Amino acid sequence: MVANVVILAASSGNNLTLANRFHDTFLEQKIQSQVVELTKLDWPVYTPESESDPDVSPDTSSLSDLMISASAFVVCAPEYNGLVPPCLNNSIAWLSVQCDDFRFLFNNKTVLLATHSGGGGAHCLMAMRQQFSHLGSNVIGRSMTLNKSKTFSQSTMDDLVSRVIQ
Repeated sequence: MVANVVILAASSGNNLTLANRFHDTFLEQKIQSQVVELTKLDWPVYTPESESDPDVSPDTSSLSDLMISASAFVVCAPEYNGLVPPCLNNSIAWLSVQCDDFRFLFNNKTVLLATHSGGGGAHCLMAMRQQFSHLGSNVIGRSMTLNKSKTFSQSTMDDLVSRVIQ
């Protein structure tokens, strides 16, 4: 059984609300979880030049320690121009250069993907699936998509949470 879940919220709006609903559902199942608001990290945009500048380079140790100790991740992210939001890519970029064993953050971790997007959200889910699979994660086949025409379903969330904690 899963020991704890880190829920990454890649927006401060609907996806943060969705992340908090996941958190509440995990708690109902007596599974420890924590929501991380990536938009509040306030990390500078990653560039190769900033990587070696200690005045610019953020301290990523708290997030990397949290992720290393997690058994699974839930990623709630809106679609931005057919891809993932910049704060998610930026976080992964900084973690990849700051963590001593970057692959260990993601390798063999269960990852559940979710999106609440103004459009369909399918492109974001495909991009995240490809990215997290590339990082060695075990991405759950089913995901949660919310948008103008698809509203929240607690039964869908319950099913997805059960897939994470199996």
